Amino acid sequence: MMILHHGWRSSASRRVRLCLEEKNLAYEGHVVDMARMEHHSADYLKINPLGVIPTLIHDSQPLHESGTICEYLDETFPDPPLRPATPYQRAAMRNWIRHIDGLIGNLIIFNWRHHLQKVAAQWSDEELAAKLKSIPSKERQEAWQRVARKPYTEEERDAARAKLIQLLDKMEAALASSGWLVGNAYSIADIAAAPFVKRIDEEIAPDEMTASRHPRVNEWWAKVQARPAYARANFGPFLES
Repeated sequence: MMILHHGWRSSASRRVRLCLEEKNLAYEGHVVDMARMEHHSADYLKINPLGVIPTLIHDSQPLHESGTICEYLDETFPDPPLRPATPYQRAAMRNWIRHIDGLIGNLIIFNWRHHLQKVAAQWSDEELAAKLKSIPSKERQEAWQRVARKPYTEEERDAARAKLIQLLDKMEAALASSGWLVGNAYSIADIAAAPFVKRIDEEIAPDEMTASRHPRVNEWWAKVQARPAYARANFGPFLES
């Protein structure tokens, strides 16, 4: 039995759910409420000392980092394969994952303002200080302090949007050969990109997702969404209606 501690709107969690569904693997899902700081609770920190989501527990052993989890799943359950066949292409796949992960800060600038910012802004200085003590990472302490007291500006969002559009440009070039990011088949590289493209298409830069601006990405995104596993992974809307 596998247990996945995740969040419905977390990009990293969406990535792992998509991989699990592509593999048709059964798992028990435990939703971690980030607005209530459940990922910083003592119980959660026992299985993930970094206090981040997702965490996959398989055979009573916890695994962290979504890219690592996806590779573990493909190695442990090789059918259907989600990694390219050659060492070079697998290396290229990992470079894609690393590149996309490096853009997470730009995505978070948009994600913060919808729910977590509203929650954090309501805390008193005393409440904020108490909550910051439970966060194991100084970097994330600073992020929570920032979002609670000094929300990101429109200029900062514009800069983050430009970097995410550059991801679409890079994907557009890579998709020219086969319609997939690496090799000739859908892989973990495509899975890694899917949650980012979902957010770009939904809110951040939907005009860039058109057939006139990024035609190959537009076609790729339609293919990804048409896969049965995508529906089962339940990305759902990020924005509250």
